[in-house]
Amino acid sequence: MKSPIDRTIIEKTNAWPFVEAKKILKERKKYIEKKNKIILQTGYGPSGLPHIGTFGEVARTSMIVNALNQLTDVPKEIITFSDDMDGLRKVPENIPNKDLLEKNLNKSLTKVPDPFKKFSSFGEHNNEMLKNFLNQFGFKYIFKSSTDLYNSGRFNDTLKLVLQNYQGIMDIIIPTLGKDRQKTYSPFLPICPETNKVLEIPVIEIDENNSKIIFDNSGKKLEKSILNGECKLQWKVDWAMRWYALDVDFEMYGKDLIESAILSTKIINLLGKKNPSGFAYELFLDEKGEKISKSKGNGISIEQWLRYASPESLALYMYPNPKRAKKLYSEVVPKTVDEYLTCIEKYPTQELKDRLLNPVWHVHNGKPPTEKIIMPFSMLLNLVGSSNADSKEILWKFINRFHKEINPKEHKIFDELTEYAINYFKDKVEPNKKFKKPNLKEKKALENLVLKLKRLDQSLEPEEIQTHVYTVGKENGYEKNLRDWFKLIYEVVFGEANGPRMGFFISFFGLNETIELINNKLK
Repeated sequence: MKSPIDRTIIEKTNAWPFVEAKKILKERKKYIEKKNKIILQTGYGPSGLPHIGTFGEVARTSMIVNALNQLTDVPKEIITFSDDMDGLRKVPENIPNKDLLEKNLNKSLTKVPDPFKKFSSFGEHNNEMLKNFLNQFGFKYIFKSSTDLYNSGRFNDTLKLVLQNYQGIMDIIIPTLGKDRQKTYSPFLPICPETNKVLEIPVIEIDENNSKIIFDNSGKKLEKSILNGECKLQWKVDWAMRWYALDVDFEMYGKDLIESAILSTKIINLLGKKNPSGFAYELFLDEKGEKISKSKGNGISIEQWLRYASPESLALYMYPNPKRAKKLYSEVVPKTVDEYLTCIEKYPTQELKDRLLNPVWHVHNGKPPTEKIIMPFSMLLNLVGSSNADSKEILWKFINRFHKEINPKEHKIFDELTEYAINYFKDKVEPNKKFKKPNLKEKKALENLVLKLKRLDQSLEPEEIQTHVYTVGKENGYEKNLRDWFKLIYEVVFGEANGPRMGFFISFFGLNETIELINNKLK
């Protein structure tokens, strides 16, 4: 349902989900009006398990649906389409019973036995993993299986249309292929009646009247119906056929599929329909700037992210600049969490036009939480290390020693953060800590900081404490470069080059506790 948001503000915003939503409504106007529905599609190749890219595509498409909800009351649906009729081309890593898959290479994924022995096929297993994955995040979608739609005859009319335009499609695809591939290419891939393998072989002739293709199968001249799942289409033709048959209005895809999208657009136009609105997003890179690959194991997995931070923080990571490549590795997580917290904190004080530019509006479907933010995630990590807490219960006991007014029930975001912080600290921070041994000059400066802290009143505000820390630095030779002063504190006390805002940390951790912490490091 449309919200009461002022339409003029929506028209002026350059938040990308609104930009894309307005583009869809403009480009697909007559098609949307005709069917009184907006159909958005996301694709999934079920030869592997869902990953962070799968999340990103569905999350971003959901953000566009959220924007559309502010612009029109027309019903919307996200189709999550599984290409489970594809042939299994290689055995994925990190799965059991690899020999079983090796024996079934090139068969449709829904004809390959499940190596996990839970479902009727490998395709069904991965489809169920996908649905469980999406349900975990509360995404609203309609699941569609390529196998089901081919076998049920849902695609039959469009497949006949493809056959009628066989030569035109060949004229689009053939110039893009190498000479060897040109000799063997056909838009139709027959399913071998003997082996269930998806055959990539040349078609000798077509029988348009009877919806059949004739092909050479190892010296045998065979004919096959193109209907009811006896054939499937090559990727680019299949994509166009799917757009046509399902009447898709929008689909986003990775930058690596731009050329495929161009060819699929030409094919659907040849079949007599306008192509959907499109959106090409950049790919994820690892710390070195290399493309993330599941087989390489570089970057960070979705399981790792959810061990260290919330799904909402991951959605926020997906929001900014989707057309710009993003580096995705473990050190990104704390920065993203802090960005999420900052956005939550800013939101209540922002004007409506600025709220629409705030990522949390899009992450939370226009209804972000209103919880008061206790501290940055980066500081909480330091607090975990300083308190030696190895469970959230212990960490909460420590926190409540100084701040009895904070409790898990009223601070749910912060409560979740405590567990995430412990996990991240154990896995990523603690193993990499390198505590600096101060020289005599540095030790003297830190001892002077301790003396200063001993003289301070317990009731001082964080900024007042921060000023005193500054003063000690200036008095001990760091007046020209206070950054080095704080770096010294962080390296000696926390074992890292960067750390929390000290005034806030001391205020929260406690004056006496901070004094004891520094003294222990100076022994």
